[in-house]
Amino acid sequence: MKNYISTLGSSTYERIKKDIIFGALAPSANLKLDGLKERYTASVTTLREALKTLASEGFVEAAEQRGFFVSPVSKNDLIEISDLRILLECTALKTSITNGDADWEGNLVSARHKLQMIEAKMRAGDTGQIELWKRYDWEFHQALIEACNSQNLLALHAIIYDKYFRYQILVLTNRGDEAVAEHCEMFEAALARDSQTAIKVLERHIRLGLEHTLSAM
Repeated sequence: MKNYISTLGSSTYERIKKDIIFGALAPSANLKLDGLKERYTASVTTLREALKTLASEGFVEAAEQRGFFVSPVSKNDLIEISDLRILLECTALKTSITNGDADWEGNLVSARHKLQMIEAKMRAGDTGQIELWKRYDWEFHQALIEACNSQNLLALHAIIYDKYFRYQILVLTNRGDEAVAEHCEMFEAALARDSQTAIKVLERHIRLGLEHTLSAM
């Protein structure tokens, strides 16, 4: 029973987090427990646990005597998130390129292939697979840095990445060919073990994404 409860809690947490990232739960929305019970078919205890975890990650705000709210959005918050992503991801990328073995290269090639496929569909006008785009973009960036040998760094990066992506979904922003080219440059530099170039392109990739999103807010 304990394992079942833990699994149920994790599922509820993931579903609420997904709804926040993809905008089904709007910024600053009041997360009333009665409504959430029906929406997620979960107990109050499970919901509170999930919301407290999301609050610790910054996706939810817990207001004393007022309950839980979806974290608001702002340009300053996005800028801070982008700066943190650059700090964490560039640090991890440098170490990952140094440490990466044949398995790392294989995972990176696979992730790149999947991302290329979904990017090609989006460039052709297919915008109906946003969740798959998010998944494959995440898998590519994760594959680049997964050999950094720091679970703490990877865990922090995962949270920051989701926060960054939430803003992209909020304004439905996609830079198209420019972002595709940057992914290609990062991929080639990483396989060539050229960490300096890979980091330079990654930082440009994030900063241009930031500018593009800010202009649409």
